[in-house]
Amino acid sequence: MASNVDEITINYSEDNQLIVKELDKVILSKGAWTTIVFRYQELNRAKGEYGPEKFTIRRYQKVDGTYRPKSKFNISSQAQAQKIVDALSGWIS
Repeated sequence: MASNVDEITINYSEDNQLIVKELDKVILSKGAWTTIVFRYQELNRAKGEYGPEKFTIRRYQKVDGTYRPKSKFNISSQAQAQKIVDALSGWIS
């Protein structure tokens, strides 16, 4: 587990193979509760290649000096991500 917010990652490996590949992240808030949005790809094991880009928003709580995952929302496609952006843009404008 990460003790520094910058160390938090969603990279995930099994048997020395990267299954979830983090492409980018943006830290939305820092502190005892941290929110991060990640851009990532998952390995399609049958094809041996990474699938389309996906996005996830995750919340972490710092407990006893380490960040622990508390909740997540997965955005499964670029189309869904665009709808979220459009909705938020409409509300904020």
